[in-house]
Amino acid sequence: MRKLFLAAALAALALPAQAGLFDKKPDDIANEAVRNGLLATTIWVDATWGFRNQGAANALSRAHQAFATRGYKVQSVEPYIENGDLQGFFVTYQKP
Repeated sequence: MRKLFLAAALAALALPAQAGLFDKKPDDIANEAVRNGLLATTIWVDATWGFRNQGAANALSRAHQAFATRGYKVQSVEPYIENGDLQGFFVTYQKP
């Protein structure tokens, strides 16, 4: 629970609230992080659309690839589960 709170707090400080993968492509979010000179950022990857197994894995893979090509490494991936259902992930990327 402490890690989830920390990830949510970092997300609020790192990028605007719309920085989740709701309406933006992972490349756009990564470009925004680079443009703002962020050394670390936390994003939300939604797992509620499509099939949770394949959809969430594909969304995470796209986000990881977008940030990796811009020099970021995955720092942490925290799943968010509500009422026993996977809702998504808070993913923190950091430049080494």
